[in-house]
Amino acid sequence: MKALDRLPTSLRWMALTAIGVLALAVIEIITDSNGLTTGSQAGATLRWAAPIMLAGLGGLFAERAGVVNIGLDGMMILGMWFGAWGTINYGPWAGLAFGILGGALGALVHAIATVSFGVDQIISGVAILIAAPAVTRYLSIEIFADYDGGAITQSPRLESAGKFTFPFFAGGDLFGWKSPDMLGWFNAKDYPIVSDLTEVARGITFNLSMFTVVAYALIPVIAFVLWRTRFGLRVRICGENPAAGESQGINIYAYKYAAVLLSGALAGFGGVFIASPELGGIYQEGSTNSAGFIGLSALIVGNWRPAGVMAGALLFGYPRALGLRDLDGGSTHALLLVAALVLFAVAVGNFRKRNYTDTVLAGAIGGASLLWFLISDTVADWFIGILPFIIVLLVLTFFSQRLRMPATAGQAYRKGET
Repeated sequence: MKALDRLPTSLRWMALTAIGVLALAVIEIITDSNGLTTGSQAGATLRWAAPIMLAGLGGLFAERAGVVNIGLDGMMILGMWFGAWGTINYGPWAGLAFGILGGALGALVHAIATVSFGVDQIISGVAILIAAPAVTRYLSIEIFADYDGGAITQSPRLESAGKFTFPFFAGGDLFGWKSPDMLGWFNAKDYPIVSDLTEVARGITFNLSMFTVVAYALIPVIAFVLWRTRFGLRVRICGENPAAGESQGINIYAYKYAAVLLSGALAGFGGVFIASPELGGIYQEGSTNSAGFIGLSALIVGNWRPAGVMAGALLFGYPRALGLRDLDGGSTHALLLVAALVLFAVAVGNFRKRNYTDTVLAGAIGGASLLWFLISDTVADWFIGILPFIIVLLVLTFFSQRLRMPATAGQAYRKGET
């Protein structure tokens, strides 16, 4: 692991991903399951993780500026409704713009309440969570109910923004020329383990929705903005030491407003993604499935960093996608063995650090997971639903010393405070 730590960040993430896929391929062989490392599973994971990731990135901007935004799910609902309306009337890309604007409007309410008036950030977030479904129900009664195929709880079917396949990697077009399909060539050879890696790689480069491409392209952009620009530095100062920032002439309120508005805009994008044909294909009440809250969980697991948020979202999106595609329950059942091996690795790591309490705890939970795997053939449907929250609890239990949220996140700031 020390060798991995010395690698550049991008190479380290690639290496960890390859190790994870290799481990899943081995478990697939051991358990005789066939869905853990397929290309279709990889593509579905990207789709299901995208709205969680976008909500998490929204939470990242807000909390880096010192504002906790638990209203993300409400902002996703607003983004979903306005995105659907915009798509129906003006097309998918205009729908995306309207959805982003809808999420940002919800965030503006949160910013006015918390930044300008110092309202408790949790109370403001809860208010948005309550108000957003009521607002969208009213709008649906007034608008969607009159549309062909619409109702008071849903919109008509929505149009796709189109697909994209990466040239050379998966055989995409390059200015009208059909490029070679390098990863497909490896898949056809059916090399042990290697073909599993290339199939996963092809799954995340072949026939992706344009919204998926845009969503994941935001990760390096946001990382650059937060850590390589003056704007990002000032946003982070707002969350770490706003009094010091104000003493240097930084308009703390302005940067908090900007960060919270970006937070809502990203959540709105997540809402648009849920309503798009990649997941639902319509606006429907209740279809966020708490993606905003799971996005906050991804933010914690990702240690308030963009790449970490993406990794946390993929970690949550993977079992969700697997559960929907696993008809016989074999692949979902194999996740118990995956969990057991990960926990045993955590136990070994803590033992080497002489942290015996965590060693025993991780070993005991890993042993329980292994026992569950051995005495059962499938897992209950509720297992996938609660898995994201179990992961968060385990991360907080065993890795809390590595997590560091912004110092003033959740604290109201008044101008002139020292």
